[in-house]
Amino acid sequence: MTEKLTYPGYLSGQGPCLLALEDGKIFWGSYFGATGTAVGELVFNTSLTGYQEILTDPSYAGQVITLTNPEIGNYGTNSEDLEAGCIYARGLVVRHLSRCFSSWRASQSLAEFLSQYSVIGITGVDTRAITRHIRDKGAMRCALSTEILNEEALVEIARKSPLMTGADFTNEVTTPKIFHLGTGDIKVAVLDFGIKQNMLNLLAAKGMSLTVYPAKTSAEEILSRTPDGLFLSNGPGDPAACEDILSQLPRLISAKLPTFGICLGHQLLALALGANTYKLKFGHRGGNQPVKDLTTNKVEITCQNHGFAVDAVSLPEHLELTHVNLNDHSVEGFRHKSLPLFCVQYHPEASPGPHDSSYLFERFCRLIETHKIMEPKSCTN
Repeated sequence: MTEKLTYPGYLSGQGPCLLALEDGKIFWGSYFGATGTAVGELVFNTSLTGYQEILTDPSYAGQVITLTNPEIGNYGTNSEDLEAGCIYARGLVVRHLSRCFSSWRASQSLAEFLSQYSVIGITGVDTRAITRHIRDKGAMRCALSTEILNEEALVEIARKSPLMTGADFTNEVTTPKIFHLGTGDIKVAVLDFGIKQNMLNLLAAKGMSLTVYPAKTSAEEILSRTPDGLFLSNGPGDPAACEDILSQLPRLISAKLPTFGICLGHQLLALALGANTYKLKFGHRGGNQPVKDLTTNKVEITCQNHGFAVDAVSLPEHLELTHVNLNDHSVEGFRHKSLPLFCVQYHPEASPGPHDSSYLFERFCRLIETHKIMEPKSCTN
């Protein structure tokens, strides 16, 4: 069951590190970044680039990320590609950490970046074997340590760590106070469940004046500012565990505001409108997920990061399925048949990933325009 060091990636680390899965599987490697012990749900991401954006995506709160691309760290990190103010992932697993980095934009190495935010990385492990194991057995809890190098003890720590099912991380990742962004004519209320910076950038670029609220802001406070539209962001954890947020959504939905939800926002809207969610075996994480838009019959290659999904069979009559995943046919989007509301499971803002789905921000803008009977020129392209 033990995977010993067989890759030169060991040489790029700083000392021994142990990765233990709750089912008893063990991987030995070498650490980089911080030291200590971390626990979380072990998942994998298939993106070829964008490790900095992946690490700072708040949707990874509570998780340890395995990157399937074998060479990581070769272009370093910088101060401009952050999707949040810190790293929310619990740990990083790579096959080979580059000893040097080269980019005119880089200001520090990946190892220094992880150390800055007290996050443990492990290199010199067989990430292909880890990914195949997760695909076969499903995402599972793990423990990563530079200090507890006893295999049985670390497996036990993994087994005693919290489950992802039933976990609400929104308090950990949301903004602590209201803030504003953008100077456009369209007023949009943004509920921050762990929003990525590029979502805000793209909304503001469409001529929207954004008021960003903490995740558990009351519907009354949001509606008192008479927004033109409502945006529900991505975020981590189990949507069914977000009881405080779910208690406010019916009031917001009944206000009939043009509404756009992404990722966790999509799942929460589904629950609030009568559908169910479930946990995927190993989730969708990466920049190469094919999605079909049933309203246009076009296929998009999308960026995704989620471990839960909406149950298609549970969609009530008033909701129309609009997007499906072409790999497993899971729900990737729906719209309300009578209300100005739509949402998608994937990440149209990318960062990292393809830009096939950026049109959805324009669709949201046009929905608000139609609702307000505004001139199309209010949206900027």
